[in-house]
Amino acid sequence: MSTTSIGTGIEKRTGFGTTKSAQIQPKSASAMNWVALRMLTGDRAKYLALIFAISFSSFLITQQASIFAGIMNRTRSQIVDITDADIWVMDPATQYADEVYALKDTSVERVRSVPGVQWAEPLFKGLATAKAADGKFRSVVLLGLDDASLAGAPEPRKMLLGSIDSLREPDAVIIDLIGYHFFFPGQPLESGKTFEMNDHRARVVGVVDASPPFQTFPIFYTRYGQALNYVGRQRKLLSFVLVKKAAGVSADELDGRIEAITGLKAVTSHEFGWMAIRYYMKNTGIPINFGLTIGIALIVGTVVAGQTFYLFTLENLKQFGALKAMGTSNVRLMGMILLQALVVGSVGYAMGMGLSATFFVVARTDATRGIVMSWQAMAGTGGIVLFIIVIASLLSIRKVLVLEPAMVFRG
Repeated sequence: MSTTSIGTGIEKRTGFGTTKSAQIQPKSASAMNWVALRMLTGDRAKYLALIFAISFSSFLITQQASIFAGIMNRTRSQIVDITDADIWVMDPATQYADEVYALKDTSVERVRSVPGVQWAEPLFKGLATAKAADGKFRSVVLLGLDDASLAGAPEPRKMLLGSIDSLREPDAVIIDLIGYHFFFPGQPLESGKTFEMNDHRARVVGVVDASPPFQTFPIFYTRYGQALNYVGRQRKLLSFVLVKKAAGVSADELDGRIEAITGLKAVTSHEFGWMAIRYYMKNTGIPINFGLTIGIALIVGTVVAGQTFYLFTLENLKQFGALKAMGTSNVRLMGMILLQALVVGSVGYAMGMGLSATFFVVARTDATRGIVMSWQAMAGTGGIVLFIIVIASLLSIRKVLVLEPAMVFRG
């Protein structure tokens, strides 16, 4: 009797050329999985190339998608920070929050008269120039809140110094944290700092951790009447009317009611935020630039991983043929290939997420505040990686399914 070993470690016994066993049983599923993994890691160079292709694609897609989402979210930062209003009322031609056509002051009373409105208060939003005592100056986003109610003020939990009620003091302003760092770098947070705005004095009474704006300007909060002095009097200066709906009234119903009665545009805070996002996506090159990078990462990952995995399968055709010769079904072989692709995809995806998380930690500065790795980007990247490994598997599976087992015995 002689013993001949066939590439997978399964033996076939022969006696003078005559097979004595009527049927050779394939190994168990766990053993087949072990064989598949041994085949996968046998060529370290190709295995590492597969891992690198998936890791690079995962990292680039997640990083670029997260940065894009963070930048788009900045376009609605002031809208998100105003949490006490349900509806924003504005000129009908308004496209987004940074492009404002002023309303008449009488618009506030007209909105207040609409049934279903609990309260309606004025809001000024515009650009002003603030000059610090040392001569440093910069354009700032100026938000003027109603003098009596201070509607539209930031949430108290976001106050790092002082309180919202301090705005009732003469010449009082609240500045955001990034703006404070710009004007007073390296100095501790303290009130009493002064600015000059349109020949008027502005005194810091608080510091707030406001959401970073798209234009990266410092943010100043003050009373409505004070804001008008800081920008100069004009015939119309009312930017928006903030509305709180009454209990039992839906926001969508009240929107339509305000528009029908006043002729002004009325949208919910959520919809107004998405108006800003849609405007920048439609009218800037930001989506195209990020989309090209993500598309390139997807193509590189699919092509490199698919080609490498296909070449890996070609080099192991004899092993797959040996398994088919010993009775391993096509379904089992397909499972082995999918297992190999799943292992490569999982390891590459995990490494890519690790690299992306490291990038956002290392790159965290005042300028990148609010731009973080989002779970939506991670989930989307996971779906893309699954697509890449499925494509790579399909390229390889067909070659194995049409494989003739007899090729194993050819010299």
